[in-house]
Amino acid sequence: MKEDIPFLPVENVMISVVQKPAEVGDPEWFVYLLNRNDLPINTVMITSKGYGKKDGEEQNTSTLRHVIPEVDAGEYALVEPIQPEVFHLNNEYWVSYYIDGQIYDKKFIFVQDTIKEENLIEIKELGLQGVLHS
Repeated sequence: MKEDIPFLPVENVMISVVQKPAEVGDPEWFVYLLNRNDLPINTVMITSKGYGKKDGEEQNTSTLRHVIPEVDAGEYALVEPIQPEVFHLNNEYWVSYYIDGQIYDKKFIFVQDTIKEENLIEIKELGLQGVLHS
C-alpha cells in the first residue's frame, strides 16, 4: 500500500524553465531537471500539465509523461520544450525518482505568470537564465 512506502523529503532536485536565445526570432523556452545531489538519481518519471483560467474559462493542457533513466550527480536533463502561450497557467511537474532503491516524489508548480523575464536568474549548470523551482 502507498501508506507503507516511506517518502523522504526531496532535496537538491529542482526544475528550471530556461530561456535560450534563438537563431532567429523570439527566445525559446525549455524545462530542465537539475540533480544537485552527490549521488545519481534513476528511473526518473515526470508528468507535466498546465491548468488554470483565462478570461473566466477553465484551460487545461494535455498531460505529458517523461522517463529519464538516470541523471548523474551534479548533472541535468532536458524534460521538454515549453511555449510562452502557457505561462499564464499553473505549470505542474510531478517528479518521482530513486536513490539507492529509495523512492522520492515531489510536485513542482510554477504558479501562473511566474515564468517571466523579470524572474530570471542564472542557472549555473546550464549557463542560461531561467526560473528555478526547488
